[in-house]
Amino acid sequence: MEPQLERVFESVIARNPGEAEFHQAVREVFESLAPVIKRHPEYLEMKMLERICEPERQIIFRVPWQDDKGEVHINRGFRVEFNSALGPYKGGLRFHPSVYLGVIKFLGFEQIFKNSLTGLPIGGGKGGSDFDPRGKSDTEVMRFCQSFMTELYRHLGEYTDVPAGDIGVGGREIGFMFGQYKRITNRYESGVLTGKGIGWGGSLVRTEATGYGTVVFANEMLKTRGETMDGKRVMVSGSGNVAIYASEKAAQLGATVIGFSDSSGYVVDENGIDLDLLKQIKEVERGRVSDYVERRSSAVLGKEGTSIWDVPVDVALPCATQNELNGEQAATLVKNGVKVVAEGANMPTTPEGIAIFQQAGVLYAPGKAANAGGVATSALEMQQNASRDSWSFEHTEDRLTEIMVNIHEQCAETADSYDAPGDYVVGANIAGFEKVAKAIQAFGLV
Repeated sequence: MEPQLERVFESVIARNPGEAEFHQAVREVFESLAPVIKRHPEYLEMKMLERICEPERQIIFRVPWQDDKGEVHINRGFRVEFNSALGPYKGGLRFHPSVYLGVIKFLGFEQIFKNSLTGLPIGGGKGGSDFDPRGKSDTEVMRFCQSFMTELYRHLGEYTDVPAGDIGVGGREIGFMFGQYKRITNRYESGVLTGKGIGWGGSLVRTEATGYGTVVFANEMLKTRGETMDGKRVMVSGSGNVAIYASEKAAQLGATVIGFSDSSGYVVDENGIDLDLLKQIKEVERGRVSDYVERRSSAVLGKEGTSIWDVPVDVALPCATQNELNGEQAATLVKNGVKVVAEGANMPTTPEGIAIFQQAGVLYAPGKAANAGGVATSALEMQQNASRDSWSFEHTEDRLTEIMVNIHEQCAETADSYDAPGDYVVGANIAGFEKVAKAIQAFGLV
């Protein structure tokens, strides 16, 4: 990292102690920005880096709720409204025990650049809680969501801040939160939340969007080398929305998806995973990977002490959570001949892993580019809400595909223009940063 950038980075660490994930996200962006600073020294004079690393607003609040036995629980809620230079804050809500301010800030920081890359008028934000919906009844989740929204609602609005779902927040949780927002405000403001049900303001393709978009991006990368997803062996980590629909799109493009995972382990199915069975277990029954193996004779559980990334594949799609793919696992993937790594999750590859992929010439796409399809389709949902309209699945998917192809072109062209051909990390970071920086500059010191 350039000395000028290093000094700013050190000040970010000093101002935000103990937030390791946030520090990692900032470092990853800063390591790409040296050529931008050389070309635009005014960004240093204007403290553009410091301004983009400091959230416009950070909200932390208490969330009290009662379980079905009448016991009181206290959780912590967060909303970091990071940057609104390009539009209202836009980013998901994560409900998971691992959530703390550093996780929310890393996600919100990444969201700034991801949203910029979509070309749509949305700023960056993120929120959530350390609440764990797993194992809770519907009524317990409802009580929590209502309590959470009772505080959060005052900070939201279709022109201010528009949350969506993330880990632990799906259609059920969005429904409970939207119902409470409507009740408190006495407004049917559809555009205040995205990821809604189709019958009450949601968009077709939203559920599929992040996974579909990740695979479209991977396919565009392969095209640069005269290949496609057709005939490729694919491994997908995770088994939530992103993983399921990345698997679905990969299969549609002719690939064979041979495995998936959850926090309890991973599955290898050499015949190709049964998507209908996976959806039944994960989306309906909220079951575990072992349930899949019990019902699918060709599937086996991964051996204890091994990793999902030990299995030889052409395409790796990490779609679970941050820092799930380390340097050792990356080296194994390279040794086994992986051609493409496209991140469906946010920052799932450690810095060591990224370096190994890039040194080996593997096509590697960071999450802020590859998984931008989710937030892009959220913005398309906002468009439909604003016009009181509802688009067909085909039209919405076409728009999503167009956006992902444009993001790929933007990243590739930007990397070329800064003498880093094929480096999608440099391309994504610089392209996302420049657009936001120009907007901040235009607004003056605000």
